[in-house]
Amino acid sequence: MSTCLVIPSRRQLFHLVRRPVGAPARDAFERVDEPMPELLPGSVLVANRYLSVDPYMRECMDEEWELHRPLEGRSLGQVVASQSESLPVGSWVFHRQGWATHARVPEEDARHIEVPSSVPPRVWLGLLGGTGLTAYVALTRIAALQPGQSVLVNAAAGGVGMAAAIMARRLGAGKIVGCTGSADKTARLMRDGIYDRVVDYRSPGAWRELADALPGGADVALENVGGAHLARTIELMAPHGRIAWVGAVSQYNGDVVPVENLYRLIEKRLTLRGFLVSDHRTVQSELESWLLPALMRRELPLADTVVHGFEHCAEAFLAMLEGRNLGKMIVEL
Repeated sequence: MSTCLVIPSRRQLFHLVRRPVGAPARDAFERVDEPMPELLPGSVLVANRYLSVDPYMRECMDEEWELHRPLEGRSLGQVVASQSESLPVGSWVFHRQGWATHARVPEEDARHIEVPSSVPPRVWLGLLGGTGLTAYVALTRIAALQPGQSVLVNAAAGGVGMAAAIMARRLGAGKIVGCTGSADKTARLMRDGIYDRVVDYRSPGAWRELADALPGGADVALENVGGAHLARTIELMAPHGRIAWVGAVSQYNGDVVPVENLYRLIEKRLTLRGFLVSDHRTVQSELESWLLPALMRRELPLADTVVHGFEHCAEAFLAMLEGRNLGKMIVEL
């Protein structure tokens, strides 16, 4: 049986209208207006409340995303009309039809989320979302962090980086060192106490500072940048260290820098392992069971930057690529 609230007759969404060469610009996106999609049996209409913008989307712009078509992205919203027995009106759901004010979602593509009153819903796009799951899998499955071991995080002020530092602390890590790209971010991260030491890689002597901060080398590293940063990370590792390769944001715009010291993986007996979080979605319930109680007690920072207004989706995405966020970048509608 269909149930619904009073809903608008039209929705807004973003299209990609041209493929960028190098860094994308605002004119690659167009905000369009169209009739609200018709509700089908077994589907729900979701009013999106929070949208996620993520680095992987830059790669999608090259080939995967179709031009002049609705874009894809993680989203959290509430059901406003339903032809689903399992998802009544008012339910919070996670789905992947972001970049839109409303989405028609088949019930099998929507994950029902019970949101406690003490936890902001947007955390399911941050620490409990794909960002947090990436960090958790990197630490527990890929790099197998053990209590007391030291951790190095590149892109330390990004969503995955900050989530990893927060989780590494709760997993009993020893020293947690971050590398970021500005003096302001360095100061803010140190003030928040998420890291034991943060270094601005643009500052003179930055790599020496990192080496001094990790005198025995890093046992575990989260590599989010690639290129020259990956090369430096290899040099900063302790023997038998493990590098979880999460991403290569420095190369998404086509600026590929060869890593010329891969032979050091052999000399130092290192493990360098890449992964896709989509291969580990079964770990989601474990992450929530572990982290949600602490979030309900408000023991953890949310580690996010929130941009208000659907019309600012493209600007939020570009700002995230340029590193102008602290933590997970989220758009609130």
